Amino acid sequence: MSSTAARIKTLINENLKVDGQPLNLPEDLNTRLTTLGVSSLDVVAFGKVVAQEFNVTLTPEDCVKVDTVQKLIDFIDSRNG
Repeated sequence: MSSTAARIKTLINENLKVDGQPLNLPEDLNTRLTTLGVSSLDVVAFGKVVAQEFNVTLTPEDCVKVDTVQKLIDFIDSRNG
C-alpha cells in the first residue's frame, strides 16, 4: 500500500462517519464514498481535509469527479508526482 493510500485511510477513519459510526472502508478502494453512506456534503468537507493534509488544490468539482478512494489516491499522487 502506498503512503498516500495509508494516509487517506487514516484520514477517513478520523474524519468520516455514517450515522454517527466510523466508516467501514472495504478492501475495494474503487467503492464510492457515497455508496458507503457518506453524504455529498461530507465528501466535499473531507476534500478540504485532504487538500490541507496533502497541500493540493481540491475543488468541489474535483470532489465530484474523484468519487472513489482509489481515484482520490491517484489524484493526489498525480499532483505530488
